[in-house]
Amino acid sequence: MAFASFYCPTPFQPRAKVLLAALVLMLATLFAGAPARADDISATARSVVRVVTIAIVDDEVVGFGHGSGFAVAPNRIVTNAHVVELAARYPGNVVIGVVPSEGTKGFEGKVIAIDTVHDLALIEFTGARLPTVALYTGPVDEGSAVTALGYPGNVDLATARSAADYIHPLAPIRTGGVFSGRRQMEGTAVMLHTAGIARGNSGGPLLDPCGRVVGVNSAITQGEEGDANFGFAIANSELAAFLARAKQPYASVGTQCTSIADIDKADRDADAQALGLAEVTRRDAAARAALAQEAAFAAARMTADRHRENIMAIATLLLVLGAMGIGAGTLFEMQGKRSAAIWGWGGGSALMLGAIIVFVLRPTGETLLPKGTSAPSPTVSITPVSSTKALGKLVCRFVPDRSRVISSQTTDVPLDWGTAGCMNGRTQYAENGSKWDRILVPDQEQTVSLMQFDPATRQYVTRRYFLSAEQMDTIRKIRSQVTLKACSPDEAGRANLATQQAAIRTALPPQPNEKIVYTCTADSRSGG
Repeated sequence: MAFASFYCPTPFQPRAKVLLAALVLMLATLFAGAPARADDISATARSVVRVVTIAIVDDEVVGFGHGSGFAVAPNRIVTNAHVVELAARYPGNVVIGVVPSEGTKGFEGKVIAIDTVHDLALIEFTGARLPTVALYTGPVDEGSAVTALGYPGNVDLATARSAADYIHPLAPIRTGGVFSGRRQMEGTAVMLHTAGIARGNSGGPLLDPCGRVVGVNSAITQGEEGDANFGFAIANSELAAFLARAKQPYASVGTQCTSIADIDKADRDADAQALGLAEVTRRDAAARAALAQEAAFAAARMTADRHRENIMAIATLLLVLGAMGIGAGTLFEMQGKRSAAIWGWGGGSALMLGAIIVFVLRPTGETLLPKGTSAPSPTVSITPVSSTKALGKLVCRFVPDRSRVISSQTTDVPLDWGTAGCMNGRTQYAENGSKWDRILVPDQEQTVSLMQFDPATRQYVTRRYFLSAEQMDTIRKIRSQVTLKACSPDEAGRANLATQQAAIRTALPPQPNEKIVYTCTADSRSGG
Protein backbone atom coordinates (compact mmCIF):
# COMPACT_ATOMS: atom_id res chain seq x y z
CA MET A 1 0.00 0.00 0.00
CA ALA A 2 1.29 3.46 -0.81
CA PHE A 3 0.08 6.86 0.33
CA ALA A 4 -1.20 9.09 -2.43
CA SER A 5 1.10 11.99 -1.73
CA PHE A 6 2.71 13.33 -4.86
CA TYR A 7 6.32 14.31 -4.71
CA CYS A 8 7.56 14.70 -8.25
CA PRO A 9 11.32 14.58 -9.01
CA THR A 10 12.44 14.64 -12.62
CA PRO A 11 11.41 15.99 -15.03
CA PHE A 12 9.59 18.57 -12.89
CA GLN A 13 12.15 19.23 -10.15
CA PRO A 14 13.65 22.66 -11.06
CA ARG A 15 17.36 23.23 -10.63
CA ALA A 16 18.03 26.76 -11.83
CA LYS A 17 17.25 29.93 -9.88
CA VAL A 18 15.48 31.29 -12.94
CA LEU A 19 12.97 28.44 -12.95
CA LEU A 20 12.54 28.82 -9.17
CA ALA A 21 11.69 32.47 -9.61
CA ALA A 22 9.27 31.60 -12.38
CA LEU A 23 7.48 29.08 -10.16
CA VAL A 24 7.10 31.56 -7.31
CA LEU A 25 5.89 34.23 -9.75
CA MET A 26 3.37 31.86 -11.32
CA LEU A 27 1.90 31.06 -7.90
CA ALA A 28 0.86 34.71 -7.73
CA THR A 29 -0.31 35.10 -11.35
CA LEU A 30 -2.55 32.18 -12.23
CA PHE A 31 -5.05 32.07 -15.06
CA ALA A 32 -8.70 31.17 -14.94
CA GLY A 33 -9.91 27.57 -15.16
CA ALA A 34 -12.89 26.01 -16.90
CA PRO A 35 -16.33 26.64 -15.41
CA ALA A 36 -17.97 23.80 -13.52
CA ARG A 37 -21.01 21.99 -14.86
CA ALA A 38 -24.37 22.33 -13.16
CA ASP A 39 -24.57 18.95 -11.39
CA ASP A 40 -23.95 18.29 -7.69
CA ILE A 41 -20.45 16.88 -8.13
CA SER A 42 -19.39 19.84 -10.26
CA ALA A 43 -20.88 22.15 -7.66
CA THR A 44 -18.58 20.57 -5.08
CA ALA A 45 -15.68 20.85 -7.57
CA ARG A 46 -15.81 24.63 -7.05
CA SER A 47 -14.54 23.96 -3.52
CA VAL A 48 -11.70 21.61 -4.51
CA VAL A 49 -8.17 23.01 -4.78
CA ARG A 50 -4.72 21.86 -5.72
CA VAL A 51 -2.23 22.18 -2.86
CA VAL A 52 1.31 22.89 -4.10
CA THR A 53 4.37 22.76 -1.84
CA ILE A 54 7.80 24.13 -2.76
CA ALA A 55 10.77 23.74 -0.41
CA ILE A 56 13.49 26.33 -0.94
CA VAL A 57 16.89 26.10 0.78
CA ASP A 58 19.72 28.49 -0.10
CA ASP A 59 17.82 29.72 -3.15
CA GLU A 60 17.53 26.18 -4.44
CA VAL A 61 14.30 24.23 -4.83
CA VAL A 62 14.94 21.04 -2.90
CA GLY A 63 11.40 19.69 -2.92
CA PHE A 64 8.27 20.11 -4.98
CA GLY A 65 4.99 18.24 -4.67
CA HIS A 66 1.28 18.62 -4.77
CA GLY A 67 -1.94 17.10 -3.54
CA SER A 68 -5.60 18.07 -3.34
CA GLY A 69 -7.86 19.70 -0.78
CA PHE A 70 -11.32 21.17 -0.28
CA ALA A 71 -12.79 24.20 1.45
CA VAL A 72 -14.61 23.73 4.75
CA ALA A 73 -14.68 27.50 5.24
CA PRO A 74 -14.33 30.28 2.66
CA ASN A 75 -10.63 30.64 3.50
CA ARG A 76 -9.71 27.27 5.02
CA ILE A 77 -8.77 24.04 3.29
CA VAL A 78 -8.69 20.44 4.51
CA THR A 79 -6.01 18.15 3.07
CA ASN A 80 -3.83 15.23 4.16
CA ALA A 81 -1.03 15.82 6.60
CA HIS A 82 1.40 14.06 4.28
CA VAL A 83 0.59 16.55 1.49
CA VAL A 84 2.30 19.28 3.54
CA GLU A 85 5.06 17.10 5.00
CA LEU A 86 7.68 19.32 3.35
CA ALA A 87 6.73 22.03 5.86
CA ALA A 88 7.86 19.75 8.69
CA ARG A 89 10.94 18.56 6.83
CA TYR A 90 12.07 22.09 5.92
CA PRO A 91 10.53 24.36 8.59
CA GLY A 92 10.48 27.98 7.52
CA ASN A 93 11.58 27.13 3.98
CA VAL A 94 8.37 25.93 2.35
CA VAL A 95 5.88 27.86 0.26
CA ILE A 96 2.37 26.38 0.32
CA GLY A 97 0.22 27.37 -2.63
CA VAL A 98 -3.55 26.97 -2.77
CA VAL A 99 -4.76 26.83 -6.39
CA PRO A 100 -8.58 27.04 -6.80
CA SER A 101 -10.31 25.24 -9.63
CA GLU A 102 -11.50 28.58 -11.04
CA GLY A 103 -10.47 32.19 -10.68
CA THR A 104 -7.53 34.27 -11.77
CA LYS A 105 -4.79 33.49 -9.25
CA GLY A 106 -3.58 31.22 -6.52
CA PHE A 107 -2.93 32.10 -2.90
CA GLU A 108 -0.28 31.41 -0.33
CA GLY A 109 -1.44 29.37 2.62
CA LYS A 110 -0.20 28.28 6.00
CA VAL A 111 -0.87 25.19 8.10
CA ILE A 112 -2.92 26.10 11.18
CA ALA A 113 -3.76 22.58 12.41
CA ILE A 114 -2.27 19.18 11.68
CA ASP A 115 -2.84 15.63 12.88
CA THR A 116 -0.16 13.30 11.55
CA VAL A 117 -1.72 10.29 13.31
CA HIS A 118 -4.96 10.61 11.37
CA ASP A 119 -3.26 12.20 8.34
CA LEU A 120 -5.28 15.44 8.28
CA ALA A 121 -4.28 19.10 8.03
CA LEU A 122 -6.03 22.46 7.91
CA ILE A 123 -4.62 25.25 5.74
CA GLU A 124 -5.63 28.90 5.92
CA PHE A 125 -5.22 31.40 3.10
CA THR A 126 -6.33 34.97 2.39
CA GLY A 127 -7.32 36.91 -0.70
CA ALA A 128 -10.46 35.04 -1.82
CA ARG A 129 -13.59 33.28 -0.61
CA LEU A 130 -14.28 29.78 -1.88
CA PRO A 131 -17.61 27.94 -1.86
CA THR A 132 -17.60 25.45 0.98
CA VAL A 133 -18.55 21.78 1.06
CA ALA A 134 -20.74 19.96 3.56
CA LEU A 135 -19.78 16.86 5.50
CA TYR A 136 -22.29 14.02 5.32
CA THR A 137 -22.72 12.58 8.81
CA GLY A 138 -25.31 9.89 8.07
CA PRO A 139 -24.70 6.22 7.31
CA VAL A 140 -23.10 5.13 4.03
CA ASP A 141 -24.31 1.75 2.80
CA GLU A 142 -21.90 -0.70 1.23
CA GLY A 143 -22.29 -0.63 -2.53
CA SER A 144 -23.34 3.03 -2.53
CA ALA A 145 -21.97 5.15 -5.36
CA VAL A 146 -19.06 7.44 -4.48
CA THR A 147 -17.03 9.96 -6.46
CA ALA A 148 -13.45 11.12 -5.96
CA LEU A 149 -12.38 14.64 -6.90
CA GLY A 150 -8.78 15.75 -7.08
CA TYR A 151 -5.65 16.19 -9.15
CA PRO A 152 -4.12 12.78 -9.86
CA GLY A 153 -0.42 12.95 -10.62
CA ASN A 154 -0.53 10.40 -13.44
CA VAL A 155 -2.85 12.73 -15.37
CA ASP A 156 -0.43 15.60 -14.77
CA LEU A 157 2.49 13.50 -15.94
CA ALA A 158 0.63 12.68 -19.13
CA THR A 159 -0.63 16.19 -19.91
CA ALA A 160 1.65 18.73 -18.19
CA ARG A 161 4.20 20.44 -20.38
CA SER A 162 6.00 22.24 -17.58
CA ALA A 163 5.87 22.87 -13.85
CA ALA A 164 3.56 25.81 -14.59
CA ASP A 165 0.75 23.39 -15.37
CA TYR A 166 0.73 22.32 -11.72
CA ILE A 167 -0.28 25.80 -10.61
CA HIS A 168 -2.68 26.59 -13.42
CA PRO A 169 -6.36 26.59 -12.33
CA LEU A 170 -8.14 23.55 -13.73
CA ALA A 171 -11.30 21.70 -12.81
CA PRO A 172 -10.47 18.62 -10.72
CA ILE A 173 -10.66 15.14 -12.18
CA ARG A 174 -13.64 13.04 -11.14
CA THR A 175 -13.72 9.27 -10.93
CA GLY A 176 -16.57 7.05 -9.79
CA GLY A 177 -16.82 3.82 -7.87
CA VAL A 178 -18.62 2.23 -4.94
CA PHE A 179 -18.11 2.21 -1.21
CA SER A 180 -16.72 -1.19 -0.26
CA GLY A 181 -16.67 -1.04 3.53
CA ARG A 182 -15.01 0.48 6.57
CA ARG A 183 -11.59 -0.58 7.80
CA GLN A 184 -8.95 0.43 10.34
CA MET A 185 -5.59 1.51 9.03
CA GLU A 186 -2.93 2.20 11.64
CA GLY A 187 -5.58 3.18 14.19
CA THR A 188 -7.50 5.42 11.82
CA ALA A 189 -11.01 4.69 10.53
CA VAL A 190 -10.92 4.60 6.74
CA MET A 191 -13.39 3.96 3.95
CA LEU A 192 -12.47 1.42 1.30
CA HIS A 193 -13.73 2.28 -2.18
CA THR A 194 -13.22 1.57 -5.87
CA ALA A 195 -13.18 5.14 -7.23
CA GLY A 196 -9.97 5.54 -9.19
CA ILE A 197 -7.38 7.68 -7.41
CA ALA A 198 -3.65 8.17 -7.82
CA ARG A 199 -0.80 10.08 -6.24
CA GLY A 200 -2.00 13.66 -6.21
CA ASN A 201 -5.54 12.81 -5.09
CA SER A 202 -4.28 12.97 -1.51
CA GLY A 203 -6.46 15.33 0.51
CA GLY A 204 -9.22 15.43 -2.09
CA PRO A 205 -12.80 14.62 -1.12
CA LEU A 206 -14.68 11.36 -1.52
CA LEU A 207 -18.31 12.31 -2.19
CA ASP A 208 -21.78 10.81 -2.08
CA PRO A 209 -24.07 11.35 -5.12
CA CYS A 210 -25.26 14.67 -3.66
CA GLY A 211 -21.70 16.03 -3.61
CA ARG A 212 -21.27 15.84 0.17
CA VAL A 213 -17.99 14.72 1.72
CA VAL A 214 -17.94 11.22 3.17
CA GLY A 215 -14.14 10.89 3.39
CA VAL A 216 -10.71 12.35 2.57
CA ASN A 217 -8.74 10.33 0.01
CA SER A 218 -5.36 9.41 1.42
CA ALA A 219 -3.97 6.12 0.11
CA ILE A 220 -4.17 3.48 -2.59
CA THR A 221 -3.33 -0.19 -2.69
CA GLN A 222 -0.42 -1.37 -4.78
CA GLY A 223 -1.96 -4.41 -6.42
CA GLU A 224 0.05 -7.21 -7.91
CA GLU A 225 -0.64 -8.21 -11.50
CA GLY A 226 -4.31 -9.06 -11.81
CA ASP A 227 -5.22 -7.74 -8.35
CA ALA A 228 -7.94 -5.13 -7.98
CA ASN A 229 -6.90 -1.66 -6.83
CA PHE A 230 -8.69 0.04 -3.96
CA GLY A 231 -8.60 3.53 -2.51
CA PHE A 232 -8.64 4.48 1.13
CA ALA A 233 -10.27 7.65 2.46
CA ILE A 234 -10.08 9.01 5.99
CA ALA A 235 -13.62 8.42 7.30
CA ASN A 236 -16.08 11.26 7.83
CA SER A 237 -16.10 10.52 11.57
CA GLU A 238 -12.33 11.11 11.77
CA LEU A 239 -12.67 14.35 9.76
CA ALA A 240 -15.47 15.62 12.02
CA ALA A 241 -13.38 14.89 15.12
CA PHE A 242 -10.33 16.64 13.62
CA LEU A 243 -12.33 19.76 12.76
CA ALA A 244 -13.82 19.79 16.25
CA ARG A 245 -10.34 19.61 17.80
CA ALA A 246 -9.22 22.44 15.51
CA LYS A 247 -12.29 24.47 16.59
CA GLN A 248 -13.22 24.82 12.92
CA PRO A 249 -16.96 25.22 12.23
CA TYR A 250 -18.24 23.30 9.22
CA ALA A 251 -21.50 22.49 7.47
CA SER A 252 -22.91 19.03 8.06
CA VAL A 253 -25.97 17.20 6.77
CA GLY A 254 -27.38 13.90 8.02
CA THR A 255 -30.30 13.42 5.61
CA GLN A 256 -29.89 10.79 2.92
CA CYS A 257 -29.26 11.80 -0.67
CA THR A 258 -32.34 11.97 -2.88
CA SER A 259 -32.79 13.22 -6.42
CA ILE A 260 -34.55 16.44 -7.33
CA ALA A 261 -36.96 14.39 -9.46
CA ASP A 262 -38.02 12.34 -6.42
CA ILE A 263 -38.35 15.46 -4.29
CA ASP A 264 -40.36 17.25 -6.97
CA LYS A 265 -42.76 14.30 -7.17
CA ALA A 266 -43.17 14.22 -3.41
CA ASP A 267 -43.62 17.98 -3.46
CA ARG A 268 -46.30 17.83 -6.15
CA ASP A 269 -48.16 15.12 -4.26
CA ALA A 270 -47.94 17.10 -1.03
CA ASP A 271 -49.03 20.30 -2.79
CA ALA A 272 -52.01 18.52 -4.28
CA GLN A 273 -52.90 17.13 -0.86
CA ALA A 274 -52.50 20.55 0.76
CA LEU A 275 -54.64 22.19 -1.91
CA GLY A 276 -57.20 19.43 -1.52
CA LEU A 277 -57.33 19.95 2.24
CA ALA A 278 -57.59 23.70 1.73
CA GLU A 279 -60.42 23.14 -0.75
CA VAL A 280 -62.21 20.81 1.67
CA THR A 281 -61.79 23.36 4.44
CA ARG A 282 -63.20 26.11 2.25
CA ARG A 283 -66.10 23.90 1.17
CA ASP A 284 -66.87 22.95 4.77
CA ALA A 285 -66.79 26.59 5.78
CA ALA A 286 -69.04 27.54 2.86
CA ALA A 287 -71.41 24.66 3.62
CA ARG A 288 -71.63 25.72 7.27
CA ALA A 289 -72.33 29.28 6.15
CA ALA A 290 -75.00 28.04 3.74
CA LEU A 291 -76.67 25.99 6.48
CA ALA A 292 -76.60 28.99 8.80
CA GLN A 293 -78.14 31.12 6.05
CA GLU A 294 -80.81 28.50 5.40
CA ALA A 295 -81.65 28.31 9.08
CA ALA A 296 -81.88 32.10 9.27
CA PHE A 297 -84.03 32.12 6.15
CA ALA A 298 -86.41 29.47 7.57
CA ALA A 299 -86.71 31.34 10.86
CA ALA A 300 -87.39 34.59 9.02
CA ARG A 301 -89.97 32.87 6.80
CA MET A 302 -91.72 31.43 9.82
CA THR A 303 -91.77 34.83 11.49
CA ALA A 304 -93.12 36.46 8.33
CA ASP A 305 -95.86 33.82 7.97
CA ARG A 306 -96.88 34.23 11.59
CA HIS A 307 -96.99 38.01 11.26
CA ARG A 308 -99.15 37.79 8.08
CA GLU A 309 -101.51 35.35 9.75
CA ASN A 310 -101.89 37.69 12.73
CA ILE A 311 -102.70 40.63 10.44
CA MET A 312 -105.27 38.56 8.53
CA ALA A 313 -106.84 37.53 11.83
CA ILE A 314 -107.08 41.17 12.90
CA ALA A 315 -108.70 42.10 9.53
CA THR A 316 -111.21 39.26 9.93
CA LEU A 317 -112.00 40.33 13.48
CA LEU A 318 -112.53 43.94 12.39
CA LEU A 319 -114.81 42.77 9.58
CA VAL A 320 -116.89 40.66 11.96
CA LEU A 321 -117.12 43.47 14.48
CA GLY A 322 -118.06 45.92 11.72
CA ALA A 323 -120.84 43.62 10.51
CA MET A 324 -122.08 43.25 14.04
CA GLY A 325 -122.05 47.07 14.46
CA ILE A 326 -124.14 47.60 11.29
CA GLY A 327 -126.49 44.83 12.35
CA ALA A 328 -126.90 46.45 15.77
CA GLY A 329 -127.63 49.83 14.09
CA THR A 330 -130.34 48.23 11.97
CA LEU A 331 -131.86 46.64 15.07
CA PHE A 332 -131.89 49.99 16.89
CA GLU A 333 -133.56 51.63 13.84
CA MET A 334 -136.34 49.04 13.95
CA GLN A 335 -136.84 49.80 17.63
CA GLY A 336 -137.09 53.53 16.86
CA LYS A 337 -133.83 54.34 18.54
CA ARG A 338 -132.51 56.64 15.85
CA SER A 339 -129.48 57.99 17.71
CA ALA A 340 -128.20 54.52 18.72
CA ALA A 341 -128.79 53.24 15.22
CA ILE A 342 -126.58 56.02 13.77
CA TRP A 343 -123.81 55.10 16.20
CA GLY A 344 -124.14 51.43 15.36
CA TRP A 345 -124.08 52.08 11.62
CA GLY A 346 -121.13 54.51 11.94
CA GLY A 347 -119.06 52.28 14.22
CA GLY A 348 -119.76 49.18 12.13
CA SER A 349 -118.84 50.98 8.91
CA ALA A 350 -115.61 52.29 10.49
CA LEU A 351 -114.69 48.81 11.63
CA MET A 352 -115.41 47.28 8.20
CA LEU A 353 -113.40 50.08 6.54
CA GLY A 354 -110.54 49.31 8.96
CA ALA A 355 -110.80 45.62 8.06
CA ILE A 356 -110.57 46.50 4.36
CA ILE A 357 -107.51 48.77 5.00
CA VAL A 358 -105.80 46.11 7.14
CA PHE A 359 -106.50 43.44 4.49
CA VAL A 360 -105.15 45.63 1.69
CA LEU A 361 -102.03 46.52 3.66
CA ARG A 362 -101.45 42.97 4.85
CA PRO A 363 -97.82 41.61 4.52
CA THR A 364 -97.04 39.95 1.18
CA GLY A 365 -95.34 37.00 2.87
CA GLU A 366 -91.84 37.99 1.66
CA THR A 367 -89.14 36.67 3.98
CA LEU A 368 -87.37 39.40 5.91
CA LEU A 369 -83.78 38.23 6.68
CA PRO A 370 -81.86 39.66 9.60
CA LYS A 371 -79.62 42.61 8.80
CA GLY A 372 -76.27 41.50 7.29
CA THR A 373 -77.55 38.19 5.89
CA SER A 374 -78.76 37.19 2.45
CA ALA A 375 -80.85 34.44 1.01
CA PRO A 376 -78.92 31.19 0.41
CA SER A 377 -77.70 30.61 -3.13
CA PRO A 378 -78.67 27.39 -4.90
CA THR A 379 -74.98 26.35 -5.08
CA VAL A 380 -72.16 26.61 -2.53
CA SER A 381 -69.78 29.46 -3.35
CA ILE A 382 -66.06 28.93 -2.77
CA THR A 383 -64.08 32.09 -2.22
CA PRO A 384 -60.35 31.64 -2.95
CA VAL A 385 -57.74 32.97 -0.55
CA SER A 386 -56.59 36.40 -1.62
CA SER A 387 -52.89 36.23 -2.52
CA THR A 388 -52.43 39.93 -1.72
CA LYS A 389 -53.78 39.68 1.82
CA ALA A 390 -51.42 40.16 4.76
CA LEU A 391 -51.01 37.05 6.91
CA GLY A 392 -48.87 38.55 9.67
CA LYS A 393 -46.09 36.80 11.52
CA LEU A 394 -45.50 33.14 10.70
CA VAL A 395 -43.10 30.40 11.76
CA CYS A 396 -42.00 28.14 8.89
CA ARG A 397 -40.74 24.68 9.83
CA PHE A 398 -38.55 22.38 7.75
CA VAL A 399 -40.25 19.46 6.00
CA PRO A 400 -37.52 16.81 5.48
CA ASP A 401 -39.63 14.43 3.36
CA ARG A 402 -40.13 17.13 0.74
CA SER A 403 -36.62 18.62 0.84
CA ARG A 404 -33.23 17.99 -0.70
CA VAL A 405 -30.45 19.44 1.44
CA ILE A 406 -26.76 19.45 0.59
CA SER A 407 -25.19 22.08 2.82
CA SER A 408 -27.81 24.57 4.05
CA GLN A 409 -29.14 25.04 7.56
CA THR A 410 -32.71 23.86 8.15
CA THR A 411 -33.67 25.79 11.27
CA ASP A 412 -37.11 27.39 11.58
CA VAL A 413 -37.63 30.50 9.45
CA PRO A 414 -39.66 33.39 10.90
CA LEU A 415 -41.66 35.36 8.32
CA ASP A 416 -43.84 38.43 8.45
CA TRP A 417 -46.03 38.29 5.34
CA GLY A 418 -47.48 41.70 4.58
CA THR A 419 -49.86 43.09 1.99
CA ALA A 420 -49.10 42.53 -1.70
CA GLY A 421 -45.99 40.38 -1.26
CA CYS A 422 -44.11 42.48 1.29
CA MET A 423 -41.81 40.12 3.20
CA ASN A 424 -40.63 41.14 6.66
CA GLY A 425 -41.54 44.74 5.96
CA ARG A 426 -38.61 45.30 3.60
CA THR A 427 -38.29 42.78 0.74
CA GLN A 428 -40.69 42.90 -2.18
CA TYR A 429 -41.74 39.60 -3.76
CA ALA A 430 -43.21 39.44 -7.26
CA GLU A 431 -46.39 37.65 -8.36
CA ASN A 432 -45.99 34.29 -10.08
CA GLY A 433 -49.56 33.13 -10.59
CA SER A 434 -51.02 32.64 -7.12
CA LYS A 435 -47.54 32.43 -5.60
CA TRP A 436 -44.87 35.03 -4.86
CA ASP A 437 -41.18 34.79 -5.84
CA ARG A 438 -37.95 36.54 -4.97
CA ILE A 439 -34.51 35.69 -6.40
CA LEU A 440 -31.42 36.58 -4.37
CA VAL A 441 -28.09 36.97 -6.18
CA PRO A 442 -25.35 37.69 -3.58
CA ASP A 443 -22.15 39.52 -4.42
CA GLN A 444 -19.78 37.29 -2.43
CA GLU A 445 -21.26 33.79 -2.74
CA GLN A 446 -21.57 31.50 -5.75
CA THR A 447 -25.13 30.54 -4.91
CA VAL A 448 -28.42 31.89 -6.27
CA SER A 449 -31.52 31.42 -4.12
CA LEU A 450 -35.10 31.44 -5.44
CA MET A 451 -37.57 31.88 -2.56
CA GLN A 452 -41.26 31.22 -3.14
CA PHE A 453 -44.26 31.66 -0.84
CA ASP A 454 -47.76 30.34 -1.45
CA PRO A 455 -50.35 32.16 0.70
CA ALA A 456 -53.03 29.56 -0.10
CA THR A 457 -51.11 26.58 1.32
CA ARG A 458 -48.67 28.61 3.44
CA GLN A 459 -45.74 26.76 1.92
CA TYR A 460 -42.35 28.47 1.79
CA VAL A 461 -39.80 26.92 -0.60
CA THR A 462 -36.16 27.85 -1.17
CA ARG A 463 -34.39 26.56 -4.28
CA ARG A 464 -30.62 27.02 -4.27
CA TYR A 465 -28.37 26.83 -7.32
CA PHE A 466 -24.63 26.25 -6.83
CA LEU A 467 -23.02 27.98 -9.80
CA SER A 468 -19.61 28.55 -11.31
CA ALA A 469 -17.90 31.94 -11.22
CA GLU A 470 -18.72 32.46 -14.89
CA GLN A 471 -22.39 31.68 -14.37
CA MET A 472 -22.53 34.03 -11.40
CA ASP A 473 -21.01 36.86 -13.43
CA THR A 474 -23.71 36.42 -16.07
CA ILE A 475 -26.53 36.41 -13.53
CA ARG A 476 -25.13 39.38 -11.61
CA LYS A 477 -25.23 41.42 -14.80
CA ILE A 478 -28.92 40.58 -15.18
CA ARG A 479 -29.55 41.27 -11.49
CA SER A 480 -28.04 44.74 -11.88
CA GLN A 481 -31.14 45.69 -13.91
CA VAL A 482 -33.43 44.96 -10.93
CA THR A 483 -34.35 48.28 -9.34
CA LEU A 484 -37.27 47.36 -7.06
CA LYS A 485 -35.95 46.00 -3.80
CA ALA A 486 -37.96 47.58 -0.98
CA CYS A 487 -41.67 46.89 -0.53
CA SER A 488 -43.89 48.84 -2.90
CA PRO A 489 -47.66 49.08 -3.53
CA ASP A 490 -46.92 49.87 -7.18
CA GLU A 491 -48.39 47.03 -9.29
CA ALA A 492 -46.46 48.13 -12.37
CA GLY A 493 -43.21 48.02 -10.40
CA ARG A 494 -43.98 44.51 -9.17
CA ALA A 495 -44.80 43.41 -12.71
CA ASN A 496 -41.45 44.76 -13.87
CA LEU A 497 -39.73 42.91 -11.03
CA ALA A 498 -41.44 39.69 -12.15
CA THR A 499 -40.19 40.22 -15.70
CA GLN A 500 -36.61 40.85 -14.53
CA GLN A 501 -36.69 37.77 -12.30
CA ALA A 502 -37.94 35.69 -15.21
CA ALA A 503 -34.82 36.78 -17.13
CA ILE A 504 -32.65 35.57 -14.24
CA ARG A 505 -34.56 32.30 -14.11
CA THR A 506 -33.77 31.58 -17.76
CA ALA A 507 -30.04 31.82 -16.96
CA LEU A 508 -30.29 29.24 -14.17
CA PRO A 509 -29.82 25.49 -14.66
CA PRO A 510 -32.99 23.45 -15.22
CA GLN A 511 -32.86 22.01 -11.70
CA PRO A 512 -31.58 23.44 -8.40
CA ASN A 513 -29.02 21.69 -6.25
CA GLU A 514 -31.13 22.16 -3.13
CA LYS A 515 -34.85 22.39 -2.56
CA ILE A 516 -35.82 23.20 1.01
CA VAL A 517 -39.52 23.11 1.86
CA TYR A 518 -41.11 24.71 4.92
CA THR A 519 -44.69 24.69 6.14
CA CYS A 520 -45.77 27.89 7.88
CA THR A 521 -48.20 28.48 10.73
CA ALA A 522 -49.19 31.57 12.68
CA ASP A 523 -46.59 32.60 15.23
CA SER A 524 -48.31 32.05 18.58
CA ARG A 525 -45.92 34.48 20.22
CA SER A 526 -47.33 37.29 18.10
CA GLY A 527 -50.90 36.51 19.08
CA GLY A 528 -51.76 35.64 15.45
